[in-house]
Amino acid sequence: MQSNSEASAMLSPNMIVPQGVKAAGSAFAWYEKMRREAPVHYDEQRGSWDVFRYEDVHRVMSDYKSFSSQTRRGADGQQSDMLLMMDPPKHKKYRAIVNKAFTPKAVAAMEPRIAEITHQLLDQIQPDKSMDIIHDLSFPLPVIVIAELLGVREEDRALFKGWSDTLVEGFSGKDESPQQLAARKQQASRELYQYFMGVIEQRKVQPQHDLVSALLAAEVEGEKLDIPHLLSFCLLLLVAGNETTTNLIGNAVICLTEQPGRWQQLARNRELLDTAIEEALRFRSPVQGMVRKAVEDIEIGGQIIRRDQLVTAWMGSANRDEQKFEAADEYRIDRHPNPHMAFGMGVHFCLGAPLARLEARTALNVLLDRFPDLQAIEGQRLELLPSPMVYGVKSLPVQLRS
Repeated sequence: MQSNSEASAMLSPNMIVPQGVKAAGSAFAWYEKMRREAPVHYDEQRGSWDVFRYEDVHRVMSDYKSFSSQTRRGADGQQSDMLLMMDPPKHKKYRAIVNKAFTPKAVAAMEPRIAEITHQLLDQIQPDKSMDIIHDLSFPLPVIVIAELLGVREEDRALFKGWSDTLVEGFSGKDESPQQLAARKQQASRELYQYFMGVIEQRKVQPQHDLVSALLAAEVEGEKLDIPHLLSFCLLLLVAGNETTTNLIGNAVICLTEQPGRWQQLARNRELLDTAIEEALRFRSPVQGMVRKAVEDIEIGGQIIRRDQLVTAWMGSANRDEQKFEAADEYRIDRHPNPHMAFGMGVHFCLGAPLARLEARTALNVLLDRFPDLQAIEGQRLELLPSPMVYGVKSLPVQLRS
């Protein structure tokens, strides 16, 4: 079975925040500087290469033969049980099993329920007052959706979000040591595994209409998911599904309200909603970077990356590369085409991307219907999440006008 340390490092394998992010106060200023001055750079403190330009990030993310997702191996030297850290052909086989229980048709069928949950959450808000987009909507919505998918009890949803937040947290250096943070991550992953083991054992005896039951039944070429792989997928879906969607909705609202009139423009021209969401994914990518490992000595951007060295591909930087996107530092609600890499690239393109897009589109449609004059609160300071890999804000108060 997969190790706790492996699970806790799923989305933030480099726990130390790069020095440039600290110094700049904003990852985007650091990205711009690095694209210009050192587009392929080795960070001694983290022991990782960093790549920043679109072309180089695309290569690292898509060329699995040169840049492996298998950045960690178990004690027996075998590949990880994490789908996110598998390479083909093993990855292809297990992803095919998961896809059978997570089809586009199944995702599309969730739209009415997502809309219902969104309305229920907004019904608790006093009209013509204010609300916190994160606390009141984008945090609980994906938790409820994922929890219902996995058959989790309603009373356990807050536990899920707490575990998810811990697993993606980066080391800030403020209140604890790296060892203390690692210990909290390991504890969170242990508790998650214990919880999911209980759910899996129940579904073996009494299958339900949920994703765990579907995954237990799914098979490819006569092979089913074994328990370690099923556990790792539940963990991946929990963390990636919650964090990505929470921050996608929050980041989209920031993009749509930071310029006066933009929210109202979208309320009047709903055909722009899909491009608005894609531009939010590019402009403020929920996942900023992913880590790969060089399979052999390889040259990229004029630098030689040695075999087994780690490489952090900064998608958040690639998505703002001036050489790829016109006016890259501007949010353009109607940008098209928009070949961003917010959901990754290649064989590891995010399995949950259709669900994240559906949740964002449904939630924003309901918000636009109910609050067509929603506005940012003037002068407020937004606090970023303490993670180098995940981009979002802790709180997002807005003024409501129905």
